[in-house]
Amino acid sequence: MPIEQVVTEPDPYAPFLLSQAIKAHGFVFVSGQAAIGNDGEIVGLGDFDRQAEQAFRNLERALKAAGSRLDRVVKTTIFLRSIENAGKLVELRRKFLSAPYPAESMVEIPSLYSPHALIEIEAIALDEGH
Repeated sequence: MPIEQVVTEPDPYAPFLLSQAIKAHGFVFVSGQAAIGNDGEIVGLGDFDRQAEQAFRNLERALKAAGSRLDRVVKTTIFLRSIENAGKLVELRRKFLSAPYPAESMVEIPSLYSPHALIEIEAIALDEGH
């Protein structure tokens, strides 16, 4: 089974030689999605809630481009600049995901790709055929 690159428009990852996602063997592997707007800039500087909402919307967009959906997500890894924001993710899961909720790992890290990024979400999902 071939490996297929998933591209979104706009694709803020292209300059970094990264794929938004890769489809392989019935799965969609989505690169970490941060709060990047269509202009390539971070949305909601200093505002975790706005950044988290944008990161989930970007995840949804990448999945759609791959022919999948948020309800097909089986695993997420969430990177936070501050674990104090972890509690806010319960409502975001309720808004964007559905039961059975995906397996998840959450990690606090000192920095992300930008000093202004507060959250990044990567995911593994099933493609539509599986």
